[in-house]
Amino acid sequence: MARSIELLLTENVENLGIVGDVVKVRLGYARNFLLPRELATEPSEELIKSLQAKRAEAEKLIAQQRAERASTIEKLSGYELHIERSCNDQGILYASVTQQEIASALNAAGFKNVRPRDVRLNEAIKRVDTYSIHVKFETELETNIKLWVMADRKLDLEEKEDMDFDMEGNLIEKS
Repeated sequence: MARSIELLLTENVENLGIVGDVVKVRLGYARNFLLPRELATEPSEELIKSLQAKRAEAEKLIAQQRAERASTIEKLSGYELHIERSCNDQGILYASVTQQEIASALNAAGFKNVRPRDVRLNEAIKRVDTYSIHVKFETELETNIKLWVMADRKLDLEEKEDMDFDMEGNLIEKS
């Protein structure tokens, strides 16, 4: 039995292809996702020719999206995003900052079409600090922004003097 099958895409499928592409996919993906949603069908010369107009329109739309993303990346270069979060006195956040929150903050700041999957975090953001965040739309469309995670209140970060205790747990006075 064949493990993969060739299908003609009747709609754009992200990370697979655009309308009119003949793609080779695993049998389960075809049977469980593409065919029930009518995103693909058996390829034939007549169908390929009938989808040419729809394919040209899809290519135009993709080129337009790429131009929009390129301008967004240009504007994002060197951008500094400020997020205020609640934390304890040591600057440790009660909840980490996620890709979703960063994407939402960027969209609210006027950078439309930034999706959570476009924000790449190389570490968990769990402290009040500055971070370099990688934003990548496509292979060549990427940039870094600076994220400032700030406390929602004034932190008490002054160094406290070490205390000494005796064996019974009593505080030893330093002279």
